[in-house]
Amino acid sequence: MSEKLTKVEKEPMFSSKILKLLKNPFNLENPITVQVLGICSALAVTVQMKPAIVMALSVTIVTAFSNLIISSLRNTIPSRIRIIVQLVVVAALVIIVDQVLKAFVYDVSKKLSVFVGLIITNCILMGRLEAYAMGNKPWPSFVDGIGNGLGYGMILVIVAFFREVLGSGKILGMKIIPQFLYDSGYMDNGLMILPPMALITIGIIIWVQRSKTPELQEK
Repeated sequence: MSEKLTKVEKEPMFSSKILKLLKNPFNLENPITVQVLGICSALAVTVQMKPAIVMALSVTIVTAFSNLIISSLRNTIPSRIRIIVQLVVVAALVIIVDQVLKAFVYDVSKKLSVFVGLIITNCILMGRLEAYAMGNKPWPSFVDGIGNGLGYGMILVIVAFFREVLGSGKILGMKIIPQFLYDSGYMDNGLMILPPMALITIGIIIWVQRSKTPELQEK
């Protein structure tokens, strides 16, 4: 028994298993491109990079800490009310994040509008709470939340990058397309700022990812 305890105590915080939880959501288990979760917010907040980055960080924080809290309480939560408890924890964290955004980045908070509140209904959150946090220890659950939040955020930022560059010629609100190109007849692609182009961009990302990743290709 003592040998077993010693083995547990010596297990590193960043073992290969933990690192896998952190890395897999970027490719093999990406919430958007593989699990097809969180698509609505990917369509709604990716016209510009700044709101996309803020939304990505917000979801990552909420996912990580809700995983941590639910995992810590998992042995005391009655099965029949576990969904209610999960929603209460997520709602409390979302309210905190929303108030922080209004206090420090009010302009971005206005652009995100109701979508910060809708983090509560994000399938990624409830999926990770049910699939992982309810059955695993706090530290792995916390890392799993960070990994899935960042994997989700990575897709948001990539989509927002192409939509902002091609749709308005800007990055983070700063003009990057030289004026002489506009003088020569170049025009911003207005279609890129419309919601359907977010879906098409995600579709292209999925195609590229699957073509480059044998594990995701259908046999």
